[in-house]
Amino acid sequence: MQTSDEPQRLRICLAGSGGGHVRQILDLEPAWSAYDAFFVTEDTALGKSLSERHRTHFVPHYAAGQVRLGGPFKMLAAAVRNLVRSAAIIRRERPHVVVSTGAGAVFFTVLLARLSGAHVVVVESFARFDRPSLFARLAMPLAHDRVVQSAALGGIWPKARVFDPLRILKTRRPKKRQLLFATVGATLPFDRLVKSVAEVQAEGGIPERLVIQTGEGGFRPAGAEVVETLGFDAIQQLLIEADIVVCHGGTGSLITALRQGCRVVAMPRLSELGEHYDDHQSEITEAFAARGLIQVARSTADLREALKIARARTPVSATTAPDELIAFLQGIFRDAATRLNLPPPAALRDDPLAS
Repeated sequence: MQTSDEPQRLRICLAGSGGGHVRQILDLEPAWSAYDAFFVTEDTALGKSLSERHRTHFVPHYAAGQVRLGGPFKMLAAAVRNLVRSAAIIRRERPHVVVSTGAGAVFFTVLLARLSGAHVVVVESFARFDRPSLFARLAMPLAHDRVVQSAALGGIWPKARVFDPLRILKTRRPKKRQLLFATVGATLPFDRLVKSVAEVQAEGGIPERLVIQTGEGGFRPAGAEVVETLGFDAIQQLLIEADIVVCHGGTGSLITALRQGCRVVAMPRLSELGEHYDDHQSEITEAFAARGLIQVARSTADLREALKIARARTPVSATTAPDELIAFLQGIFRDAATRLNLPPPAALRDDPLAS
């Protein structure tokens, strides 16, 4: 936070819950890095890594889907704690602009920032191709600027800007080791994925070295190389080395693996099994598979076959290239600074677009 003897700069709140939501904000760093920016996110391994580099505030996790999983009172208690914590953050930081990629854990941050007079930008999750998230349905009416990342959602939010960031990479694949990295993501354990991987290994179907990230309190198969959580840098190093990645269906895990040229097999969390609040991961994995980027496994039997197919096919590298969204946000930040009579950051003063 700025001290009293520093010249005032545009303060930007970057609000995203654990996993892919906050990873997308990191991809947008060229837009916000020159300003007085801070994060609001959840206390995950990724959040802890983030706090080592940026000013970061943690809020308690809660989601409306917890009601469907049989925890309404737990959700309500966490929501109240989240509201109190979010109010304290907004009161202390007083952001001029808030940019949020969702989801539920940062809704109160967005709401309270809007009520305090901040300019609100809501970016619907890249995970949503056909139907809007609950977060978007609640937060879009609060937004001054709306962004979606598929043409289908552009029809639902006519005033939203549409930016599809997915790009196929033609770069050379990193040199890989005989390593399979199985990861459940940053937020929730996913025992079905871990048990499926362990079963296939026990049958001799995984000859590679196997590293499994289980999530806090997740199932730990005997005889496997297991870690509960990993920092961002440690995960990146494993992805550079891994030939194959087996992961859940979150966009953050999928994109970071594809970016490093990994052969990716995704097992989506299913709401009918109580693994997630809805089935958006099935939507995500089907969309990625339709583009020829990944294999999808919904069961242990599927995993056996998907690994065989993944090993036989040429891996495809892909990433998100948010250049258009970055330029859009830079324009919003410049306009906000001008409106508030704040100087542009030093990094932009020589940019002709900043004048």
